[in-house]
Amino acid sequence: MHTATGWLEATPVAARRSGRAIHGWLVVDKPSGLTSAAVIGILRRLTGAAKAGHGGTLDPLATGVLPVAFGEATKTVGYAMAGAKDYRFTVRWGEGRDTDDCEGNVTAISDVRPSAEAIAAVLPRFSGAIEQTPPAFSAVKVNGHRAYALARADQGVVNLQPRPAFIETIALVDCPDPDHATFRVRSGKGVYMRALARDIAAALGTLGHISALRRLGVGPFGEDQAVALATVRDLGADDLLDRYLQPLGAAMPDVPAITLTETEARRLQHGQAIATLPVASRSHAQGLRRDAVVYATLLGRPVALAQIKGCEIRPLRVLNV
Repeated sequence: MHTATGWLEATPVAARRSGRAIHGWLVVDKPSGLTSAAVIGILRRLTGAAKAGHGGTLDPLATGVLPVAFGEATKTVGYAMAGAKDYRFTVRWGEGRDTDDCEGNVTAISDVRPSAEAIAAVLPRFSGAIEQTPPAFSAVKVNGHRAYALARADQGVVNLQPRPAFIETIALVDCPDPDHATFRVRSGKGVYMRALARDIAAALGTLGHISALRRLGVGPFGEDQAVALATVRDLGADDLLDRYLQPLGAAMPDVPAITLTETEARRLQHGQAIATLPVASRSHAQGLRRDAVVYATLLGRPVALAQIKGCEIRPLRVLNV
């Protein structure tokens, strides 16, 4: 059975009263069987970091890309989570489960096994803007309670309302045997792969659940950047950070970067606005338009996330690095 932590979609930030001031991103290849929070705990103990959080929960069953933010990088988590997500998952046909994955209890069975042609024919229904009902075991709130808590407490059927979701691409990758099919999906924020597997099965006149799930990418972070948790454990803290820690701005490749003078940096860090024109006149960044969010730095050091408001640049989040 899933733990509560495994279903949470919020991004927990583990903080200590004291610890090392580490700022930046570490992309971990999460193994199956661990919650995302457990990975944070391992990294915090290894590095002694004062603060850490992650950019999007993975269920305990799932493997793959888990971006971990340290220190002031936790203020940029929303940018990572807002990016597209890439997944590969395998559906086991013929069994419905209460969690919509293989860790749950079997609730119904079906003898129907769809062909590759039938599967490919229904996939256009799950592309683009769709409506999706979250799994009963999810972090969605029902009358102030998490759905997974009500489901585990066996309080009858958990009635969740459909909500908008966006699937950029979905493709059938393989049908290794009649009982299984593997898919590749690129989606927007907040799309449940477990619900997608359940709904594809229903469209094919059968039942199904996820038997394997891997996240291949989150926003700007991909598998090629991810370090295995076993490697994390083998390395000392300093070696780990020297080799794999990415800068705070790594989560925001599309946010224009601006450079400040010492006076401008001091004003932003004290919550004061600065003039737009002098900054824009010496900046080569694209996208310096009205209401744009910008990443302000001084000699390469992060200063603040700020927003252009007419003739002023106003601080949104001061970065104390």
